[in-house]
Amino acid sequence: MIATSEILSLARETLIIEGQAIIDISDHISESFPRLVEKIYASKGRLILTGVGKSAHIAQKISSTLNSIGTPSVFMHATDAIHGDLGVIGTSDLVLIISKSGNTREIKTLVPLIRTMGNPILAMVSDADSYLENQSEITVRIPILREACPNNLAPTTSTTVQLAMGDALAMVLLKLNEFSSKDFARLHPGGLLGKRLNITVSDLFSRNARPQVFATDPVRKVIIEISSKRLGATAVLDPAGKITGIVTDGDLRRMMEKFEDFRQLTAGDIMSINPKQISPDELAVSALETMRTKSITQLLVVGNDEYLGVIHIHDILREGII
Repeated sequence: MIATSEILSLARETLIIEGQAIIDISDHISESFPRLVEKIYASKGRLILTGVGKSAHIAQKISSTLNSIGTPSVFMHATDAIHGDLGVIGTSDLVLIISKSGNTREIKTLVPLIRTMGNPILAMVSDADSYLENQSEITVRIPILREACPNNLAPTTSTTVQLAMGDALAMVLLKLNEFSSKDFARLHPGGLLGKRLNITVSDLFSRNARPQVFATDPVRKVIIEISSKRLGATAVLDPAGKITGIVTDGDLRRMMEKFEDFRQLTAGDIMSINPKQISPDELAVSALETMRTKSITQLLVVGNDEYLGVIHIHDILREGII
């Protein structure tokens, strides 16, 4: 077993080498990249991503990222392509081949088949003057000085840079397509991300009681309302039914500290004015952010100037939106 100091040294060296490679590429990105972006953006078909070995894994990830931001894409493994998967390529599709050397046997077998089908061939390749570069309509070269592998063999730096270039491509296409957070939510309905982008205040607060008192109501009624509705607060309304304030557990504690006898007090005497409000159409994650910023645990829900109820921080946490 090697020493802890050497473990840390090797880990840091790997990160530095790979990080520097990305910086180097960003400083020398050429005009072929905008041409690639324009070709994909103008296409009426899908973008087929393919590669061999570790480059195939990167191609699959880039394809998945593109799909998630609204650019239709399909991953096709280069080896499987010559055993039937070529059928996935439509007449209007573009094919982007990712390879470090651009000279592998599978690539040399695949390229002529795609060319016969009439689909444009695009490439991301590291080695200069490769077979793939010479056969492609547009090639984005991503040269690297060395792999992070001590033996300069295992794909490390090369795949990191490929992945980064794929992310750069995706972000430019996202911008061109004016892909919004609402579009993102539409394509990501599941899991924590889906909840953060889809669940609204109205999905949560309607399960709760609707605590309310009038400003002239005695404190005893306020205490009973807060206790029975179990939300730690109650809205205070004026005679017209409009919100004039809020009484929280904290307001009750401060009242008890300030007054020896509070039997003659009313809700209007102890309420906090200008309570924080939120629309039922707002995302639940926005409500959570407001609560965190203001150091509060509930918000009054108001729609069309009408008091609708209360959303509590526990409603949001139960959904796992953190």
